[in-house]
Amino acid sequence: MPAGARLARSIARVEAIAPRFRPALWRPTRSRLDPRARLAGLAPTRRSLTAGLGIVALALGGYLIARETPLFAIDRIEVVGGPPQVVRQVRGALASLSGTPLVGLDGSGVLRKVDALPTVVSASYDRAFPHTLRIAVVAERPAAVLRSGTASWLVSARGRVIERLRNRSTSSLPRIWVSSHTPVHLGGEPAAAGSATAARAVGLAGSFASRVASASAAQGELLFRLRSGLELVLGDGTDVRLKLAVARRALTLLPPGSTFLDVSVPSRPVSGTGQPIVPDTHKLK
Repeated sequence: MPAGARLARSIARVEAIAPRFRPALWRPTRSRLDPRARLAGLAPTRRSLTAGLGIVALALGGYLIARETPLFAIDRIEVVGGPPQVVRQVRGALASLSGTPLVGLDGSGVLRKVDALPTVVSASYDRAFPHTLRIAVVAERPAAVLRSGTASWLVSARGRVIERLRNRSTSSLPRIWVSSHTPVHLGGEPAAAGSATAARAVGLAGSFASRVASASAAQGELLFRLRSGLELVLGDGTDVRLKLAVARRALTLLPPGSTFLDVSVPSRPVSGTGQPIVPDTHKLK
C-alpha cells in the first residue's frame, strides 16, 4: 500500500478514537446555582430531627430519674489524705448527705462543709458511681500546744488553732504560753502577739522541733527553749530554716556551760552564759 494511503488510514483511526479521551465539559445544574436549593440539601431531614429530639428527651428523662430515685444514692463516704481523727470529722460533717443522689450533687456545698473544719487545709471531691462519694483532704499538721491558763489547744504549722486538748500531758509537742485572758477560737490564729509566728516557726523546724520544749516571742524576738535548757534566739522569725541549720551545726561546737545561742544573724552566731541579750532592732512579723 502506498505510503500516502497508510498515512490517511492512520489519521482516520486517530480521529475515530479521539472523542473517547476528550474531557467532558462540566456545566453546573440549576440546583447547584440556587442558594436555597443548596441550603435545602444541608438541612436535616424530618426523620433525623425527630430522632435527635428523642435522644435529648431520653437523656433528660434519665437525668431526672437519677436525681429523684435512689438509683445513685450515696451510701458510702470515702475520705483519703488525712489521719483517722480527721477522717471521722469529715464523715461526720457530711453525714447528712447519706441517701442524696450523686447526680446533681451540690459539690460547692460539700467543699464548704469540709473546708469549715479547723483540721482541714483544703479538700476536693469525686463521684465514684454508683453509690460512693470520695473526698480527698489536705489536713492541718499539728506543730505546738498552746497553753492558756489551764486550757490547752493544738496549733497547726500554719499557726491555726485546730483542736482543744482534753489531756494536755499526752502531747510531746513544744509549748506556746499565752495569758489566761487571751481569747482562743477554733479555726483562727491565737490572739496573742507572736503566738502564730512561733507556731509557724516550729512547723518549719522539721526534725529539730523534737528538741524544742517551748517557743515564744520574747521582747519582739522569736525564742526556742530547748529541752536541754539552752535558749535559742532566732530573731525576727524570717529565714527560720537557715537559722536552724546554723544552730544545728553550732550546737555541736558550743563551749561547755553555754546557756544561750543567738542565730538571729545566721552568719554570726553568738553563744554565752546567762540571759541572752535581745536587741530591739528585730521585730516579729
